[in-house]
Amino acid sequence: MKLQKLSHDFSICKVASLEGVDFAGKYCFISKTDEEISVVCKTKYAPADTIGRSDGWRAFRVEGELDMSLVGIISDITAILAENQIPVFVVSTYNTDYFLVKKEMYEKAITILDENGYGIS
Repeated sequence: MKLQKLSHDFSICKVASLEGVDFAGKYCFISKTDEEISVVCKTKYAPADTIGRSDGWRAFRVEGELDMSLVGIISDITAILAENQIPVFVVSTYNTDYFLVKKEMYEKAITILDENGYGIS
């Protein structure tokens, strides 16, 4: 399985509404539940008015479109990162999975995944 590095800084935000969210960027992940609205986006597109915000994330994704019947992709990758004390924030889309790691641990995460058989591009 190949992983693709994304060369952007990301932010994870909690917002009161979608009113201030800039959808112009290529990456904008929205989650809405009965308790919150979360936005994951490039830092330069992060909403100005947030309830909570965590900056300093980098990302990689599983390359290609994943079949919905596949099992264990997130589990396998997060287990490797957990064994190495690397926290991760995961976003899944219809096509694939995105993994966000704090910037200071990003290169370590990529190296460890490469050593564990994941091709990195």
